Amino acid sequence: MAEKTIKYAVEMKGITKIFLDTIIANNNISLKVKKGEIHALVGENGAGKSTLMSILFGLYQPTKGLIKINDKQVVISNSIKATELGIGMVHQHFKLVDNFTMTENIILGSESVVGWQWLDFKKAKKRIVELSKKYKLNIDPNLKVENSSVGMQQRVEILKVLYRGADIIVLDEPTAVLTPQEITSLLEIVKELKNSGKTIIFISHKLGEVKAIADTVTVIRNGKVVESFLASEKTKSEIAALMVGRELVAVKNQSNIELGPTLLKIENLHVKKMNSGASATKFKSLFKKKKSRNHEQILGLEKFNLEIKAGEIVAIAGVEGNGQSELIYSLTGLMKVTKGKVFLNSQNVTNFSARKLYHHGLSHIPEDRHKYGLVLDYTVIDNMVLQNVDQYPFSKFSLLRKKAIQNYAQKIISSYDVRGSDSGFALARGLSGGNQQKAVVGRELNRKHQLLIVAQPTRGLDIGAIEYIHQKLLEEKEKGNAVLLISYELFEVMTLADRIVVLHSGKVTGDVSAKNIKKETLGLMMAGQKWSNISPKSTGTKKAERK
Repeated sequence: MAEKTIKYAVEMKGITKIFLDTIIANNNISLKVKKGEIHALVGENGAGKSTLMSILFGLYQPTKGLIKINDKQVVISNSIKATELGIGMVHQHFKLVDNFTMTENIILGSESVVGWQWLDFKKAKKRIVELSKKYKLNIDPNLKVENSSVGMQQRVEILKVLYRGADIIVLDEPTAVLTPQEITSLLEIVKELKNSGKTIIFISHKLGEVKAIADTVTVIRNGKVVESFLASEKTKSEIAALMVGRELVAVKNQSNIELGPTLLKIENLHVKKMNSGASATKFKSLFKKKKSRNHEQILGLEKFNLEIKAGEIVAIAGVEGNGQSELIYSLTGLMKVTKGKVFLNSQNVTNFSARKLYHHGLSHIPEDRHKYGLVLDYTVIDNMVLQNVDQYPFSKFSLLRKKAIQNYAQKIISSYDVRGSDSGFALARGLSGGNQQKAVVGRELNRKHQLLIVAQPTRGLDIGAIEYIHQKLLEEKEKGNAVLLISYELFEVMTLADRIVVLHSGKVTGDVSAKNIKKETLGLMMAGQKWSNISPKSTGTKKAERK
């Protein structure tokens, strides 16, 4: 009787989805989501979460099973039908047109017109502003997407579904690319959506977020539902064990190996600041080059000095946009150094091309796997040898040795559990975000290198994959390689690093040992206070540490 009185916004019964007659993404999954609740969907990368929600949004058709929306059985043949049923989906990788304004992106496909052909931007902007205020989304409707932050783009995606009248909103890994401050803001927005009567399906690997906002949780593993329960009934550790099917082992840098010679040395580095829409505005700057020569450009990184020894992990901490990207791109050949020098294994490599740097022992796990990590329309196998395809054993006399390439790539795919890759023959575009990341990490760690520059290595990964990647990064230390880690996750920084360098407004505010450092202390430096000015008494830091 109690079950009959519950009103469900979504009921998915016996959903099975099989790709290419062999890959079972969803295996007889049943899911019930109550009206007006936040329902978290958790599981490992490739467990079938995004596929299930893509079926709900009409992007895929189930091999078998049925769907009910508000107690009525429906066939969701495409995303237009899903929208008509009040379903909206915010995808993990944003679906935005960079050179359109936020208003143009939000109304795209649902444009209001005056008469029979003129776009009614005035009416559209008015409604967007009303929605923005109501749900505390705070966007500038006239700002181009290419000039906005990732957090702002996330809000545009949410406004897109609200503009179309969605009452059921699917958020697929909504915090995967956000800074801690943006995550806090987004979670408040999600709570506001719930309070207004919206039903939220929240896909996430971050169990702290799940515990903070979810009412109920469903765990999926290997395409099957493991268990559904109230979020308050289980701890984060218990949920994690359900996700991966085992107890997780805490990973921590506790090695005291003797450090070797300096592998990376940076002297007085100055780099021009990137715009938030740097990739899109790059070509515009070429036309303004003559004009800008007479004007001093803003520096994104200033007077930066650093040494990293063999067997050392140095982490860069700071709020996003404080010089981390300029540092990464200048060290990996993607941006020119304005002033200063970079030495790799005692050789001056300042302004070397990315290709030259790779041949001098650099490996790079980029922050943006789509833009700099993968060729999405190549197979996973081809992506595994991109930097070394001209070298033996992958080629000989300018001819590709396909068997050697395949064997090498498939070892990486197997070792790093890259799911959905069809033994490497699938296109990289078809992999989930987490499995794309595992492919990039596996490729870079398996290349011969002495220096590893790694930015956001676990972005979009589930808790089991994070544990594995952390172990692999610590193995780099044991092998005697140098690691420069850039991460916006303080837990990751404090778990892996030997030393932590904090950046604020492109300048170093602290270079400290990671041993026994407090989060509060790092927070003060991230806010702009210099290490030398922070009181040991106020942060609980011992005098000996400061020395």
